[in-house]
Amino acid sequence: MTTTGAHQDAAGATARGWWWWGRRRSAVLDVTLGAVSALECAAEGVGFADYAALPVPVGVLFGLVVGAVLVVRRRWPIAVVLVSIAITPAEMGYLMGIVGLYTLAASEVPRRIIAVLAGMSLVAVLIVTFVRLRQDIASAEFDPGPWYVPLMAVIFSLGLNAPPVLFGLYIGARRRLMESLRERADSLEQELSLLADRAEQRAQMARTEERTRIAREMHDVVAHRVSLMVVHAAALQAVALKDPQKAAKNAALVGDMGRQALRELREMLGVLRAGEAAPVREAVPLAAVGRAAAAAASAVEAEDGPCLDAVEELVEQSRQAGMVVELQVMGEARPYGPQVERTAYRVVQEGLTNVHKHAAGAKVVVRLAHRGGEVAMQVENGPSDGKAADAGLRLPSGGNGLVGMRERVTALGGVFVSGPTDEGGFRVSAVLPAPVRGT
Repeated sequence: MTTTGAHQDAAGATARGWWWWGRRRSAVLDVTLGAVSALECAAEGVGFADYAALPVPVGVLFGLVVGAVLVVRRRWPIAVVLVSIAITPAEMGYLMGIVGLYTLAASEVPRRIIAVLAGMSLVAVLIVTFVRLRQDIASAEFDPGPWYVPLMAVIFSLGLNAPPVLFGLYIGARRRLMESLRERADSLEQELSLLADRAEQRAQMARTEERTRIAREMHDVVAHRVSLMVVHAAALQAVALKDPQKAAKNAALVGDMGRQALRELREMLGVLRAGEAAPVREAVPLAAVGRAAAAAASAVEAEDGPCLDAVEELVEQSRQAGMVVELQVMGEARPYGPQVERTAYRVVQEGLTNVHKHAAGAKVVVRLAHRGGEVAMQVENGPSDGKAADAGLRLPSGGNGLVGMRERVTALGGVFVSGPTDEGGFRVSAVLPAPVRGT
């Protein structure tokens, strides 16, 4: 991570406390400049005292006090420039004037104030230089001409005032540019951090949804097959000694169902392993990752799975387990999208599994209706037959089957309703929007 203004401010905070200076070296520099300026003004105060007919100590003391004002140039640049303009007639404070103008131009003072003070300093130096040159030439034995004094006064004035002002303006503009770039870098870093947090949240949500989907698939695959296996195993135990042929038939059914469950589990695990084995390459943009994840999800959803054609076989397996099941198909069957067919199959499968678990011996009616633009399915069972043998499937499940069915149906924009009937049974109904495949 790059060092930005926020980090520099945090690092420089430890050096604060030196009055108005932000860093220790700034304080040392200003104190040094103030000392040099005070010595310069003190030396020039000797000539000023002689010219003004004052005692020399007074001129030196005046120079020391005036020159030391340069120490506060960062805090009060306007005051420093005003003092340098005020002492221009005394011909002292050249360093203070140059440094003061530079500091003023580089500061955040409005440009109009900078222009006014720079103009005042220029005029003051111009007038003092013009008067001194006239006096010197008047006492000299040669006459350089009328153009010499004005020209030299202008050159001297511009030489003392223009360079520090221009350089200060350049440094101030550069400083503001760097601060703007630093703020932009801080803002960009914050935005990148926010985007990374959002990407992490989206990734976490995607992982949660994927775990939920896998858990739902595992429940649908395992619960139905294992429930039928337990029912057949109970029947096998009951008839093993009385009817060996029926026991052998039930044992074969248990084996077939176990193999079917294992095959479906292997298919799911194969999809998961294929996703984990994808090679990790160089970093790509978040948008590309999102598109790849969406494509992978679509590929998983498009895997071959059970469809509505297998509902009759599903009902037959329940009949072989001893359940009385009636299948009613209304409307003309037609092919639907793979997600619709798989969801409809899982709803019927989970409904029959719940009957095996909670309503042993109950009569069941499975209704499948093909209507224009939608397909509806319903699994309704009557009250449990108390005389029927309980296979021991009444285990606490937490309602995961119903929750999974509702999630599947609502994810496709369908309607899911479940609840007890007036006769003491239970009904599971679902309606799925089902555009015909290929349209």
